[in-house]
Amino acid sequence: MRKQHSSYPWIVVGLLWVVALLNYMDRQMLSTMRPSMQVDISELQSATNFGRLMAVFLWIYGCMSPVAGIIADKINRKWLIVASLFIWSGVTFAMGYATTFDQLYWLRAVMGVSEAVYIPAGLAMIADYHSSKTRSLAVGIHMTGLYMGQALGGFGATIAGTFSWQHAFISFGFIGMIYSFVLVFFLRDKPRNPEPVTTQPGTAVSRPGVLRGLATLLTNPAFWIILFYFAVPSIPGWGVKNWLPTLFSNRLNIDMATAGPLATITIAASSFLGVISGGLLSDRWVQRKLKGRIYTSGIGLALTIPALLLVGFGSSLFAIIAAAFCFGFGFGMFDANNMPILCQFVAPRYRATAYGLMNMMGVFSGAFITDWLGKSTDAGNLGRDFALLSVIVLVMLLIQLIFLKPKHIDYQDESRNV
Repeated sequence: MRKQHSSYPWIVVGLLWVVALLNYMDRQMLSTMRPSMQVDISELQSATNFGRLMAVFLWIYGCMSPVAGIIADKINRKWLIVASLFIWSGVTFAMGYATTFDQLYWLRAVMGVSEAVYIPAGLAMIADYHSSKTRSLAVGIHMTGLYMGQALGGFGATIAGTFSWQHAFISFGFIGMIYSFVLVFFLRDKPRNPEPVTTQPGTAVSRPGVLRGLATLLTNPAFWIILFYFAVPSIPGWGVKNWLPTLFSNRLNIDMATAGPLATITIAASSFLGVISGGLLSDRWVQRKLKGRIYTSGIGLALTIPALLLVGFGSSLFAIIAAAFCFGFGFGMFDANNMPILCQFVAPRYRATAYGLMNMMGVFSGAFITDWLGKSTDAGNLGRDFALLSVIVLVMLLIQLIFLKPKHIDYQDESRNV
């Protein structure tokens, strides 16, 4: 076996940071390029059709997430990540040659499947390589790749305007396919202990299967709390991601060309600071107190509560930008600690499966709130309903602080006596 260099766990984070960036950038580009694309594909002139195109990704991505997690716990994560990146990049590349709405629709559906595979596998690999002393910081740095990809995806319209929308898809798809070959040579999966076997006198050896893994998770009360603790804050998280530019535009009376970058850059920059700060604080705190990660995540969520109120009811430029910054910083602290908190309650061989289930709940929450805030916008109640989201976050925060009680700094299979 090759000797593992002491810096390699951070090299893994760096390699996967680029994958995370491409993951979000490729999915976000479409949302900014509708004006250019509808010239060539007339069906996109309909907002309903464009909504269908965006929604098919979201629903398939959500449904596929737990399946992706199960797969990531069963096979080599390196090759799963490489295949996922190559396929979704190939889909992005192919979208540059699409000439009909149906072609775009089915390509977007395939992208939902292939992109869903990455997050559970990538975060589980980072958790495998990093101990409790660096896990939150490592996950936080990786999350900044998602934020950067989301921000860069907004420049798809700029590339489409300068060159063409086809050029944007083809260029970034090609970059992703090339980078998948870089991973072939430099990314290595960390060897995992084989699943324990059970034997009975006179019976054949048996190994826990998929249903055993799901049963282990779904009969764990702590996992249910973590599951809903992840899903509930995802509601305002997706709301901010999809509707904050509209709220900026309406509340500040500025056009979308200005409101869009102002909102996304504020959230991306503050989230970047939040995940780094939350990661550093959590990794230190958990060494002294088992609930250190939970308290760090709780501080982050607590910051989002006044932020949502101020976003909803603020009227000045300073107030709304300050609220958005506070939300992004707090949500970043929350984001950096989800997988590390999971690692305190779930054994390594079930972590990708567990995060896949969490990701599904988060995405479905996003689909719900995106539709609800759309109707709220039409009714003129967007600000009020943003403020109302603070109530559900407060309730979930209290449940997490009261009932989530870790017994391990890094949970391992008790059957291994680790």
